Amino acid sequence: MKTTLDIPEDLLRAMKMRAVQEGRKFKDVAEDVFRCGLAQLGPFASRAARHQVKLPLIQCQHPAPPATELTPDKVADILLKQELESLHEDFRWSLPTRHSPSSRG
Repeated sequence: MKTTLDIPEDLLRAMKMRAVQEGRKFKDVAEDVFRCGLAQLGPFASRAARHQVKLPLIQCQHPAPPATELTPDKVADILLKQELESLHEDFRWSLPTRHSPSSRG
């Protein structure tokens, strides 16, 4: 299958040099590069998945009561509330202050 790709100059140059050094066709080197790159990612791996932070899982002796348990939904609500409060503060500080009219005599 033929397709058109925009390949950065340095990468294109390196792939062409490899093809010449190994006495191979450029398309064969390109295929190897794509296959090796995909193999390193593993099946269904995305760029975001490769850069995810791995947090420790802390096992507690007793389950948290439902009122204090931090579920993903509760964490999302807390983060959203904090973000809204921060935006509100930023907006409040960006408003011009009102001064009382000066009295002239």
